[in-house]
Amino acid sequence: MYDPTVARLTYRALLGRRRALILGALPLLLIAISLVVRALAGADDQTAADLLGGLALATMVPIIGVIAGTGAIGPEIDDGSVVYLLSKPVKRPTIIFTKLIVAVAVTMVFSALPTLIAGFILNGNGQQIAVAYTVAALVSSIAYAALFLLLGTVSRHAVVFGLVYALVWEALFGSLVPGARTLSVQQWSLAVAHKVSGGDLVTSDVGLTTATVFLVAVTVLATWYAGQKLRALTLAGEE
Repeated sequence: MYDPTVARLTYRALLGRRRALILGALPLLLIAISLVVRALAGADDQTAADLLGGLALATMVPIIGVIAGTGAIGPEIDDGSVVYLLSKPVKRPTIIFTKLIVAVAVTMVFSALPTLIAGFILNGNGQQIAVAYTVAALVSSIAYAALFLLLGTVSRHAVVFGLVYALVWEALFGSLVPGARTLSVQQWSLAVAHKVSGGDLVTSDVGLTTATVFLVAVTVLATWYAGQKLRALTLAGEE
């Protein structure tokens, strides 16, 4: 289910000079803001939770997920080079699964690690806030990567749709419409973070059991359907 050659090509595409600069910009911004906040306000648990929840989990993680998930396959479909990949004796689900692993790894490195660093800067992991939000970033990285990899497979406008979901649906509707929060990767990951922190500073509108079911279901279904769409693309190309 994992092909090293496909993985190497995907890593090379995702970590090219221009895309690497984009991926690194938000983590550096988060750490810089954390340093400034710590210098001005000192160590404060509520401030740490607000910054990690509002900037790291709600903004940085989904945007990086969009870049990594759609970038893992979208450009190859757009420029037609995916036909060369599909001509190789590699199963289509293997291609998708390998690209998912790469997208998840890149999203985790560029989101979870900076979240942990920022959390320790802000309050030294008081009340397990840094670890809780890091776990949330790790968990959401998997779901985001799967969702946006699927978008990259089915649409040429995957980046636009991904940003609409991440910044409009989750950030806007998720804060205004209570029912929308149930269908939010951010809220699902916050449920896991709440369990890790064990306190009231990290909260979610979704229960842990529901969140876990949704996280697993979305990841599995998105990965499976992306494989089906890639198989259909292969048949279309052969015809």
